[in-house]
Amino acid sequence: MSTSHQQAREALGVRLRELRQDAQLAQRRLAEMAGWHESKVSKIEHGRQTPSEDDLRTWCRLVGADDHVPDLIATARGISSSYREWRREWRAGAHRRQQTIATQEAETTLFRIFEPMVIPGLLQTREYAAQRFRDNIAFHGTGGDVDTAVQARMDRQDVLRRGDRDRRFHMVMCEVALTIGLAADDVMIAQLERLLTLSILPRLSLGIIPTRARHRRAPHTGFWLLDERLVLVDTAAAELAITQPREIAVYVQEFDWLASSAVYGTAARELISSAIRTLRAS
Repeated sequence: MSTSHQQAREALGVRLRELRQDAQLAQRRLAEMAGWHESKVSKIEHGRQTPSEDDLRTWCRLVGADDHVPDLIATARGISSSYREWRREWRAGAHRRQQTIATQEAETTLFRIFEPMVIPGLLQTREYAAQRFRDNIAFHGTGGDVDTAVQARMDRQDVLRRGDRDRRFHMVMCEVALTIGLAADDVMIAQLERLLTLSILPRLSLGIIPTRARHRRAPHTGFWLLDERLVLVDTAAAELAITQPREIAVYVQEFDWLASSAVYGTAARELISSAIRTLRAS
């Protein structure tokens, strides 16, 4: 189990223990009232067991904290579905993950995407995407059909041009993503030329954080904020899916702060054009 996943279970346990203590109930008494074995309360509070939704409702009812139920259930659901180990995902087939994301995206009206080092998948060329899949498959030591995965990613890009007219995309990346050698120069040049083309789409707001800009927040890992119901965060080992409202609010603020350091429109296109010139001269 991942450290972050276990930490989330432990944090939930701490919140439940505090509610029990606020109600001045001993572990044994709470277990008796709920009809549980005493060890169940201890396991939940120490993060060794994830409570079911019924467990949470019972707990809150007995400690007089029914108003905490929705938030606690959202947290528990997040723990159950929040951790997708990349190695397992890649073994199942990279194209399947793309199809799952496509379903989530089809339900989304506002996309807020931050990528510090790579071009967001919805903007990638076929060749750039193929290189990313090849490298990821090699890193995680799994097999996979690159062509099928690339096609699935290309299919996802239909969301940029079709569907709900109210759908909006706000994407922010760091300037280094334009020049870091994640693909051959000719692939990078074609990718940047595609960015120039896409940057004029009415529903897309493309921001680039210049390397020398004043950064109000230090860029860490990339994340995708889908409306205000889901955040997908990439780590080296796994993808984290965050559904807890309080945590989503933190990512909304994080995105806003990062976006405030970015340039848009003509200024952003000039950074892209400058990167193309640099690559062509190298």
